[in-house]
Amino acid sequence: MENTTLPMSELTACLKVIGDPTRFLMLKLVEKKTYCVCEFVEMLGVSQPAVSQHLRKLKDLGILTEERREQWRYFTLNTTSTYFPVVRDLLQYSDDQDERYLQALEREGLASC
Repeated sequence: MENTTLPMSELTACLKVIGDPTRFLMLKLVEKKTYCVCEFVEMLGVSQPAVSQHLRKLKDLGILTEERREQWRYFTLNTTSTYFPVVRDLLQYSDDQDERYLQALEREGLASC
């Protein structure tokens, strides 16, 4: 996808949504793999309603895509989003050794979806 410019209002709206530490961590996680809501609950140690609200904001902005498999919802990074280049660039600057990120990865696989 080619980089395009965005109106400042759209760019700042995107930055406001992804600027939340939990939402940015979720983006860091889905950068490499698709996750279910229940997996985020276990990995982040956050309630299901809170996880759902974070995911809704990312999905409403078009940064994440949702796939339903039976009763489960799986989320992945939307590489066709107009915001993808911004998100991709910011994720490249994020530390793979971040403590919260590593803790989330340690809890991966604990949920049974």
